[in-house]
Amino acid sequence: MALDIVIDGRRVRDFGIGTYIRSLVHALSRIDAANHYTVVTGPGEARVWGTLPDNFRIAIYAGDDHAYSDHLLFPLFLRRLKPDLVHIPLNRVPLLMIRPYVVTIHDMVNLFYDERKLSAVHMYLRRFRFRRGLTRASRVIAVSEATKRDVENLLDVPPGRITRVYNAPDPGFLGRDPAAGEEERRRIMERYQIDRPFLLYAGAIRHHKNIPRLVEAFAVLREQLAAHPVYGDLRLVIIGDTISQYPAVRQAVLKSKMEHAVRFLGFVPFDTLRCFYESAAAFVFPSRHEGFGLPPLEAMACGTPVVTSNVSSLPEVAGDAAMLVNPGNVFDIARGIREVLTDEPLRAELIRRGRAQAARFSWERSAREVLEIYQDVARGG
Repeated sequence: MALDIVIDGRRVRDFGIGTYIRSLVHALSRIDAANHYTVVTGPGEARVWGTLPDNFRIAIYAGDDHAYSDHLLFPLFLRRLKPDLVHIPLNRVPLLMIRPYVVTIHDMVNLFYDERKLSAVHMYLRRFRFRRGLTRASRVIAVSEATKRDVENLLDVPPGRITRVYNAPDPGFLGRDPAAGEEERRRIMERYQIDRPFLLYAGAIRHHKNIPRLVEAFAVLREQLAAHPVYGDLRLVIIGDTISQYPAVRQAVLKSKMEHAVRFLGFVPFDTLRCFYESAAAFVFPSRHEGFGLPPLEAMACGTPVVTSNVSSLPEVAGDAAMLVNPGNVFDIARGIREVLTDEPLRAELIRRGRAQAARFSWERSAREVLEIYQDVARGG
C-alpha cells in the first residue's frame, strides 16, 4: 500500500540543511514512484523545488518555526494533511509533534557551543526540547557514526532507534571534465577580480568553524611562503555568511594584518561555488565539530586537495583522501596547507584519492536507505 509521507522543507534555503533537504527530495523523486509525498515549504519558495513528478506535491505553510506558536500550529497543519509519517530533516521538532515521525540529526553543535550566551534556564530548555524531539521519534537518522555516538552518549537515545545514513555531495560537483569548465572559471574569476593563487573556505562562519584560527594560520603561511615563486602572494577566499555578524573573524583579520589578502564573498550561486572549488589551490576546513562535513567532499569531487581537521566526523568522511590537522594548533594548520601546496606528489595523490572518496557517497544510495526507514516505521518498526 502506498504511503503518504510529509517532508518538512521549510529550511530549504539554509546553507547546509537546505542542501540536505533538496538533495534528499530530488533523490527520492528519482527512485520512488509508488508513495505519495508532500513537501511543506514557505510562501514564495515553491519555485525552489523545480519540477517534481506527479506523486510529489507542495504545501505552503506560512508559520515561523522559531515562534512559540509553531509548537501547536505546525502539528495542526500537519494533521490536516493526514500523513502516514512525517520527516523532520533537522532537530527543530515542535513539542506537540504528531506521530509517527522520523527526525534527522545533523550535529550536536547547539549543545556544545553556546554562541548566544544563553542563561542556564535557556540551555536547559534547549536541551529538553532537543532530547524530547529525538526520544519521541520513531527513528532518528544520524548523518555519521560520530553524530550517532553523540546522540547515544549525550541524550541517552537507544542505539536501536538510531540509523546512520550518510550525506553526499550534490551530483553537480561530480565527474565534470576540468577542461569543460575552463571558460566559465576564467569568466567568474575575472568577475570577482581574483588573479592570484588562493585558498578556499566555504560554509557557515559560526564559532565552531574555527575561522579566526584559519586566518591566523594563513598569516603564518604567507610569511613562510613569501619567497615562493607560485604562492608568494597567496590569498584566502571565504564563502559563506556575511562577515558583519562575526566580529571575532574581522578582529582576526585586522590583528594579523591580512586585510589585503582575505576576501569575504558571502553566499554565491551553485555554478559560481563549483568554479571556486575547481580554481582553488587547496580547500581548507579546520572545523572543531561537524556532524558530517559536506564541503570537504564537494571540494574533493571538484578535484581540489583538502586540508581538514582530525576531530569529530571529519576523519570518518575524508578517509585517507585529505591532509588532517589539529584544529587547535595554528602552526599545524599552516604546516598541513604548506605541504599540500608545495609537495607535488602528495598533492597529486590527494586529488586522485579525493575524487574516489567523493564518489563513494551517493544521494540515491542515501535515499534508498531513508526509504527503507520510512517503510519500516510505517509497518510499526
